[in-house]
Amino acid sequence: MLEGLMINALALAVLMALLARAAAKIGDVSFIDAVWGAAMALLAVSAWALAADKGPRASLIAAMALIWGARLGWHLYTRWRAHGEDVRYARMLGKARKAGKYGAAAAQVFAVQSVLLYVTCLPAQLGVLAAGREGIGPLAMAGGALWLLGFSFETIGDAQLTRFRADPANKGRVLDTGLWRYTRHPNYFGDACVWWGIWLAASEAGIPVALASVAGPVFLTFTLTRWSGKPLLEKGLVQRRPDYADYVQRTSGFLPWPPKR
Repeated sequence: MLEGLMINALALAVLMALLARAAAKIGDVSFIDAVWGAAMALLAVSAWALAADKGPRASLIAAMALIWGARLGWHLYTRWRAHGEDVRYARMLGKARKAGKYGAAAAQVFAVQSVLLYVTCLPAQLGVLAAGREGIGPLAMAGGALWLLGFSFETIGDAQLTRFRADPANKGRVLDTGLWRYTRHPNYFGDACVWWGIWLAASEAGIPVALASVAGPVFLTFTLTRWSGKPLLEKGLVQRRPDYADYVQRTSGFLPWPPKR
């Protein structure tokens, strides 16, 4: 198991170093969001390929991570290509750009993100490597159900937002229908459910795996709700869209819930 984790860590470090050079060359690091999903899918598949035994539970966990990561990675990559640099990263690295030190700043961003990405993906990596030939038990089935809920939630939410933005009449307006009526961030809620579901499936390997990998979904939930996800995104939206403050007052920030009157 340790060998597989080390191989994955080395492969991820090489990949992120190459991507950091590419980001410095084009002057934009914001495609890192797309890398998160795609790289975690690759880590899970790599763990599955490195596993000595590939039972049903190992294949289930790898498949959950692969499907989620491939969809999210492609969605965020196409959005980046269509809309360009994310304003959050533009603000974050604005001083480095003016000082002519964008390359060093990009390398630092990718170095930090590689560590955080690796830790977040621990449930999939450990879950696959520790599963052996074991089948799918009740805990893994519960995890699969939670994963399905989260995957459906974020996929539908992203599709609704894409359609909303594609209509020129909605420019400057706030999406408050569909899933966005019940939570301001159905995609973030879906991401959290996906990785708590993968963690549940991985935990069927035993308490050591559960404890060693719980940092992944805990950190992901924290960063989505308290750090670089919701707080930074909403700060910009309140400034750019006058109706967003009212939307915040009546709509749940994370967990789906009927809106206030």
